[in-house]
Amino acid sequence: MPVLCKPVVAVPENIVTLDDTLELAKRRHADHPKLKLALRLIRNTGVLKRHTILPIEETLQHPGLEQRNLTYERHAKTRVPPVVEEALKNARLRPSDIDVIIFVSCTGFMMPSLSAWLINSMGFRHDTRQIPIAQLGCAAGGAAINRAHDFCTAHAGSNALIVSCEFCSMCYQPTDHDIGSLLSDGLFGDAVAAAVVRGDGGTGMRLERNGSYLIPDTEDWISYAVKETGFHFQLDKRVPTTMEPLAPVLRDLVASHGWDASDLGFYIIHAGGPRILDDLCRFLDVKPHAFRHSRSTLTEYGNIASAVVLDALRRLFDEGGAEAGESGIIAGFGPGITAEMAVGTWADGASGAAAASRADATFLGS
Repeated sequence: MPVLCKPVVAVPENIVTLDDTLELAKRRHADHPKLKLALRLIRNTGVLKRHTILPIEETLQHPGLEQRNLTYERHAKTRVPPVVEEALKNARLRPSDIDVIIFVSCTGFMMPSLSAWLINSMGFRHDTRQIPIAQLGCAAGGAAINRAHDFCTAHAGSNALIVSCEFCSMCYQPTDHDIGSLLSDGLFGDAVAAAVVRGDGGTGMRLERNGSYLIPDTEDWISYAVKETGFHFQLDKRVPTTMEPLAPVLRDLVASHGWDASDLGFYIIHAGGPRILDDLCRFLDVKPHAFRHSRSTLTEYGNIASAVVLDALRRLFDEGGAEAGESGIIAGFGPGITAEMAVGTWADGASGAAAASRADATFLGS
């Protein structure tokens, strides 16, 4: 079965603290009738700092959609390759070993996708398949894992590269003053992430089953209004309530695999906000400690969209991983309202197939 190897995550050098965010909100929205509410909501996000590709004063300016998108492209081409290189090393593979690149991003636009540029720039084969995903928002991290699982299952022995490039700061709109926009200004951060799904061998999460679910009639709860100035993020106040209908969906997926969602070895959950995690703990009947990696991502990086689940998984690896054979779940949530879920067991790589040994020998140059 395909194995999701250790992700690599990089955040930009510019830091915005919670205090910075609160002071900016007070300064720029001093006359807002609901400023006190906005400040309280920002404090309650649990986000202590975020990272942005541009210094905050530049981020607060809006040079127009064209310049914003050029900034997105320039930073993507600078920041993505080193992360991809490290992800390949973690999987003990070379660019020529990759059969499909799944590129996810909802914060900028390129056509052809960045995946085409990566193929031409980093030594990937020219018959490498491309799967760009642009409109699943935060759920795209889970979707990318699931599509990699599907591809590697359909094409035995194939390897997939997942790349997430989320520069949420490029969606800041200085003229948007609704509470949802003010809250998002204090919630989202920038990050680049990559991970490999190996068709054979590898250490990480062995992907065994996946599923998707869309809550009916919620497609306008998280959305973009696309205007001359770019993407205007729209967030409905009902979004934090979505774990009540989604928790049974997660339970059913896990139960269909013969497991109990309340008794898994590890949980990698999209941290859209603290209530998402709090409610899911309650509805799945698990202790808050189970979501410690997702909470750490939210606290240290903010909501980094599709990269959240990859960063939470990286933190599990950094902690030492799970016990071989231990069961777990990955779940990403986003516009739709959509859930992308995967279940599997931890593989320590010790019992990898002969093909994995040959691939490692090739990687090491022997």
